[in-house]
Amino acid sequence: MAETALLERTQRKQRAPGKSGLLRGLIRTARPKQWVKNVLVIAAPAAAGELFSRHALTQIALVFVLFTACAAGVYLVNDARDAEADRAHPVKRHRPVAAGEVPVPVAYSVGIVLAVVAPTAAALLCSPLTSALLTAYLGMQLAYCVSLKHVLVVDLVVVTTGFLMRAMIGGLALGIPLSRWFLITTGFGALFMVSAKRYSEAVQMAGKAGATRALLTEYTTGYLRFVWQLAAGVAVLGYCLWALEEGGVPHTSVLPWRQLSMVPFILAVLRYAVFADRGTAGEPEDVVLRDRALALIGVAWLAMYGLAVADW
Repeated sequence: MAETALLERTQRKQRAPGKSGLLRGLIRTARPKQWVKNVLVIAAPAAAGELFSRHALTQIALVFVLFTACAAGVYLVNDARDAEADRAHPVKRHRPVAAGEVPVPVAYSVGIVLAVVAPTAAALLCSPLTSALLTAYLGMQLAYCVSLKHVLVVDLVVVTTGFLMRAMIGGLALGIPLSRWFLITTGFGALFMVSAKRYSEAVQMAGKAGATRALLTEYTTGYLRFVWQLAAGVAVLGYCLWALEEGGVPHTSVLPWRQLSMVPFILAVLRYAVFADRGTAGEPEDVVLRDRALALIGVAWLAMYGLAVADW
């Protein structure tokens, strides 16, 4: 074992990257594939119908970059902290930090710099509330990396809250009030996808769950199924209550787009639940992109929702 470990360390030193290789390794560690999740920053401005002014677009683009920087900082610190454990994992050992492409001190340094610069830039270029939310996100995610990911239920809440923060920050940056229905639907919609992903992992890794995510051995598939079914129901209920609440706003279109948008929303939840029930609901973006029917339902919902917002 000692000889094998020595050989691995020697091989990592031999393939130590140059500047271009180090940069590629840092970018890979920042998980570019996950950046699509940060598109959620447009959620609150879109819901309020305040997305297409020059000021709004500039602020949303800035918030997207800053949130991406925060998430990248968390990934870098996480991979640096877990480097030794990742080297013993059949898949994670190929991560740049574990593979020696990015030295652990460099990953820590870049991650910390991003974690400091992003909230500071938000305070100067956006608003104090935006900076505070980014700081809270960083604190929560770093606590998750250190210990909270090993705590039952709390791990689900933390990941769900991360999605909710993404959806909230655009509204905070533009000073848009966040409605109760927006928070309920977004929060429980996120919990639905997070718990469906955990359920899928538990189903696929039955008997060897601890090798991929140790906490999965503590959950039962029955419990995770209950969580995603409950979350889906509350998300649908919250959306329907929003759609049926007139709020005293006169309509200018012939069709009630606000109410009609319930149909594709519910269909989307039901379609996503098919993959959750099969245990194949992995990353949300992968589920949507690989299923044409779900993508078409999503487009129909976006069109109806856009018309509903324009009709306010």
